[in-house]
Amino acid sequence: MDDIDKLRGDLTQAIAAADTLDALDGVRVSALGKKGAITQAMKGLGAMDPEDRREAGQTINALKSEISDAIEARKADLSTAELDARLMAEKVDVSLPARPETEGSIHPISQVIDEMTAIFCEMGFTVAEGPDIEEDWYNFTALNIPPEHPARQEHDTFYLPGETDGHRKLLRTHTSPVQIHTMQDTKPPIRIIVPGRTYRCDYDATHSPMFHQIEGLVVDETINMGHLKGCLIDFCRTMFDMDDLPVRFRPSYFPFTEPSAEVDIGCTKKDGELRIGAGDDWLEILGSGMVNPRVLENCGIDSTKYQGFAFGMGVERIAMLKYGIPDLRTFFESDLRWLRHYGFKSLEVPGMVGGLSR
Repeated sequence: MDDIDKLRGDLTQAIAAADTLDALDGVRVSALGKKGAITQAMKGLGAMDPEDRREAGQTINALKSEISDAIEARKADLSTAELDARLMAEKVDVSLPARPETEGSIHPISQVIDEMTAIFCEMGFTVAEGPDIEEDWYNFTALNIPPEHPARQEHDTFYLPGETDGHRKLLRTHTSPVQIHTMQDTKPPIRIIVPGRTYRCDYDATHSPMFHQIEGLVVDETINMGHLKGCLIDFCRTMFDMDDLPVRFRPSYFPFTEPSAEVDIGCTKKDGELRIGAGDDWLEILGSGMVNPRVLENCGIDSTKYQGFAFGMGVERIAMLKYGIPDLRTFFESDLRWLRHYGFKSLEVPGMVGGLSR
């Protein structure tokens, strides 16, 4: 019994002296582990007489319970103290101003696509989309582009590996295939714009292997060149926010329109600086024309009853002109410094100047 009392005193003192959870666990192992003092005392009961064993067993079991309770109580105290210490060390001074969060910017391409879409949608256009990977027929043949046209060569177009039948798909070189899909699937009247990515084998300060276009198509019974001119003049003046912006239509040639016209806007070029607006020079920004009757017939539309106009322009080119961006390649270099400079805080779309007459 004297040994039990001494053991009780030693363990109680060790528990009280443990100032960390690790130290307390060491006391637990030394007392209750497989080789602990209380465990060894229990093993020694087998060598005692039955009467002495019963009394000693009760005493040792009582000591075991007492020490276990003392360890748990000390563990609770140490855990609370450790939590309090962490809370003091990790507390936040709420009186300090919050750290500024990084504010994202809208890419100029997204901004300009939304601006252009808003302008045309106020004229009554709807947005149409199509796949980036196209059949040769939709990208070239249906648009009256002849087999020998340079655009169909490997040096201009990205072709995919040939299929088992030798047929090769391609990355669309313009968004015009969506016009073909729409004319095949929809009966006139048709009035759509087609924004999207396009791909060509070209790369320099004003060309990129991937770029964005927005095209428009209107097909109805009474559409004429006057409607085309009114639509695009209103668009140009609204896009560049100039009510008196000079706009001219210059005869040109495209296989899918007849007659065709390039659209120029007035500008001034002086000392290497370009200014949009009234001046003594002109700048081409888009192509347009009346839809070639062959294209209508390829899509199953009666060209003796319906006619229409189409136009197309590069989104990056418009963005460069409107926001003074000198190099097209920077649009796709993922430079955050560039985006902070040219990016937009929120989408801002202009209102319409006029509308499309019918």
